[in-house]
Amino acid sequence: MIALALPIFASSLIAQITQPPPIAEQLPGPSNSTAVEATCCATGPELPPSKDTFEDWLADIKNYRHERLIRMGYSGEQYDRPELKWTQKALIQTLLITQDRYFYDPVNGKYTVDRYLDDLEARYGGIDAVLIWQIYPNFGMDDRNQYDMLRDMPGGIAGVRQMVSDFHRRGVRVLFPVVIEDQGTRDEGVSDAEAGARLLAELDADGVNLDSQVGVPLNFRQASDATGHPLVFQPENGIDYPGESLARTNMTWGYWEYPFIPMVSMYKWLEPRHMVNVCDRWAEDKTNDLQYAFFNGVGYESWENVWGIWNQMDDRDAEALRRVATIERAYSSVLLSPQWEPHTPMLEYGVFASRFPAGNQTLWTVVNRNAYDVAGRQIEVPYRQGVRYFDLWHGVELTPKPQPTLAVDVEKTAGPTHEQAGESAPRTVVLSFDMEAHGFGAILETTEVSDPLRTLLTSMHRLAERPLASYSHEWHFLSQHIVENPPTDKVRHGDPAPEGMVLIPGGDFDLRVSGLEIEGASMPGVDVQMPWEDSPRRVHSHQMQIDPFYMDRYPVTNGQFKAFLDSTHYRPKDDHNFLRDWRGGTYPDGWANKPVTWVAIEDARAYASWAGKRLPHEWEWQYAAQGTDERLYPWGNGWIPADVPVPDRGRMLRAADDVNAHPDGASPFGVQDLVGNVWQWTDEYQDLHTRAAIVRGGSYYQPQTTPWYFPQAYRLDEHGKYLLMSPGFDRSGTIGFRCVKDAE
Repeated sequence: MIALALPIFASSLIAQITQPPPIAEQLPGPSNSTAVEATCCATGPELPPSKDTFEDWLADIKNYRHERLIRMGYSGEQYDRPELKWTQKALIQTLLITQDRYFYDPVNGKYTVDRYLDDLEARYGGIDAVLIWQIYPNFGMDDRNQYDMLRDMPGGIAGVRQMVSDFHRRGVRVLFPVVIEDQGTRDEGVSDAEAGARLLAELDADGVNLDSQVGVPLNFRQASDATGHPLVFQPENGIDYPGESLARTNMTWGYWEYPFIPMVSMYKWLEPRHMVNVCDRWAEDKTNDLQYAFFNGVGYESWENVWGIWNQMDDRDAEALRRVATIERAYSSVLLSPQWEPHTPMLEYGVFASRFPAGNQTLWTVVNRNAYDVAGRQIEVPYRQGVRYFDLWHGVELTPKPQPTLAVDVEKTAGPTHEQAGESAPRTVVLSFDMEAHGFGAILETTEVSDPLRTLLTSMHRLAERPLASYSHEWHFLSQHIVENPPTDKVRHGDPAPEGMVLIPGGDFDLRVSGLEIEGASMPGVDVQMPWEDSPRRVHSHQMQIDPFYMDRYPVTNGQFKAFLDSTHYRPKDDHNFLRDWRGGTYPDGWANKPVTWVAIEDARAYASWAGKRLPHEWEWQYAAQGTDERLYPWGNGWIPADVPVPDRGRMLRAADDVNAHPDGASPFGVQDLVGNVWQWTDEYQDLHTRAAIVRGGSYYQPQTTPWYFPQAYRLDEHGKYLLMSPGFDRSGTIGFRCVKDAE
C-alpha cells in the first residue's frame, strides 16, 4: 500500500508547481509574452501569446492556487474581520522617519501632521497609511529599546496618541515598527508580541510593520487580540510559508523583480484581499514599481526620506502615482475580485493588462512596457448588449461602432447601435486608445454610469490634458547646508592657554573621512554636504588650511556642567531626558570627572557660549585627533584595547570611564579621550526634510544581536551621522561634547 501511494503523492507535489515556477513572491507570466533575451541568436520579439497559450497558463496558476490553499488549510478569516478590512483600501503607504522636518517642529514643540500630509497630497495625491519609524538609524546609540524610543517621542504617550489622532482625522491609518532582533538593549520584561500590542493599543495605532521578518509569529496575533484592540500585521519581506503567514497577515511589502513582462504577485493571487505595497526605496526611477503595482492592482510604498537620505520621486513619477492612486482608490473594491485575470490577452506588443470583473462592471489595468507610445487597437472583448466602455486614464467614453465581424473597432465618438442600424450583433469588439511610452491605461466596462464615475471621469480628463511625458523625469538630490557655527573671541599671541585647553597649531590638512551609514551605497545624497562640496556624499576629501585654535583636553565633565548650571540656572524648554542620569539636580557620587551625557546639541552649544567657546567643526576635531600623518587612531595605526574603555555589550548601559582614565590614548597634540568613551557633538547639517549632527569618536557601548544598531566610528577617517528630531528625543547616554576656542 505504501509503495502504491508514493507515486500518487509525488505526482501531487509536482502538480502544484507552475511552469515556470514561482520566483520569490512572484509568478512569471505566459512564457511567450515577452521579448527574446538579448543573445547572439536573438532575431526579434515573440508574438503575444495565443488564446490557447494564455488559457493554459491561466489554468496552471489557478491550479497552483487551488492546491496551495488546500495544503495550507486556508480560511481567510483575518480578511473577514471588519476591524482589519481597512487594509484592503490602504493602497498608498509611506514610511515616515520621525526626524522628517515636515512632521515635527522643534522650535514650537509640536507635531505638524497637516503640513506633512498637505505636502504629499500636493505632490502625488496623498497617502492612505503611514508607517512611523522611531527606531533606526539612531537606535542602539544607548540602551533605550524600541519601545523606550517610542515613549521618548515629543509629548510622550499622550503626545504621540494625539499625533496618531491627527492622522486619523485626515483618514490616514497609522502603523509602527517592531524589530524582533532588538534583543541587545534594555529588556522590556515581556515578549515583543506583548510589549508591542500593549503600547500600540495605548496609542490607538492601527498596525505593526515587522521589520526584516518574513511572517508573523502566532503569539503576535494572540497578544494583539487579547488587548481588545486588534492590530494589522505587515511583515517587511515576502512570505516564505504562505500557509502559516497569510493566516495572520493582511499586508506585506513587495520587494520585486522587474522583467519586461510583468510578474504576478503570488500573495494577491493566493488571497485577492491581501494588500501588497510595492517597495524599492533606493530606485531613482519608479516606473517599474508603479507599473507592476497597477498591473497587479496592489499598493505602493511612497518612501522618500530613507533614513535621512532624501530620495524624492521625480515629477513624472509623482504625477503617475497621483493618477494610478486616483483610479485604484475609486475601484478598490473591484481590485479585490476573486475572478482577477492577470495577463488578459492584448493586441499590441509590450502592452499588458489585468482584468478585474466584479458584478456589472469590469476594470482593466493596463501598462505599456515599451519605450515608445502605442496607439490604436489595444484589446478585443466579447460583445455585450447594453454595456458602455470608459477610458478612465483619459476620462472619456469609448462608444462602439459594432460590425457583424470577428472584431469591431470602437472609437471615442458616439454612433448608432447595431439594432438601430438593423445589423446582427458582433461576437467581439475592439477597444482603441492611446498609451504613452512606459505609460498606463485603465478601461471600465459597466452597465451603470454613477455620480462617482462621472466625478472620476472629470478629474482624470483634467489630469490627462497634460501628458506624463511633459513632466520632468530627472532625479535630483536635495542640497544641504551646514548650520552656522560663529567664531569665538580669539586668544591672542602671548596670552596663556585657557584653562584645560590645548593649543592646536594651524597648518595644512588633508581631510579624508567617510560616513558610516549602513545603507545608501555611494549614491548622491548620502551622508552630508560639506561647505566646499556641491552635493551630499558619503566620502569626503579636501585639502584645507586649518587656523590655530584651542581645544579642551578632555570632554566636558559632569562637574564642569554642574558649574554651568549653578552659574546660569539653565533649563532647556524641552527638558525631556535632560541629564537623565543625574538625581536631585546633581550627578551621582564619583561621577564628577566622567563626561557629561544626556545633553542635546542645543545644551552643548549653551554651555559653550557660557564658557566663551564653541563646538568644534568636524575637520577641527579630526585634525586635533589625527595630526598630519593620516593615522587611523589618535595613538597610531593599530587598535590598542588598553587605550580605550572596555566595551559594554550588556543590555543596561553602565557609566562611562573618567575622562583622564586612558592617557596613552592621547593624540599627537595631547588631546585625550577622543575615541571609545563617548561620542562628541560637532557640526549640524540641514536640508528641507532632515537635520543631522556629525558625531565623532564612537562610544564604549556595543549592543549585540542586530547589525542595524548605530555603527561605531572609532577610526579617525570615519564619522557617524545622527539624525535630529527634538532635544528630548536626541539626548543620549553615550553622546557628550568638548569645546574649542579660536586663536590668533
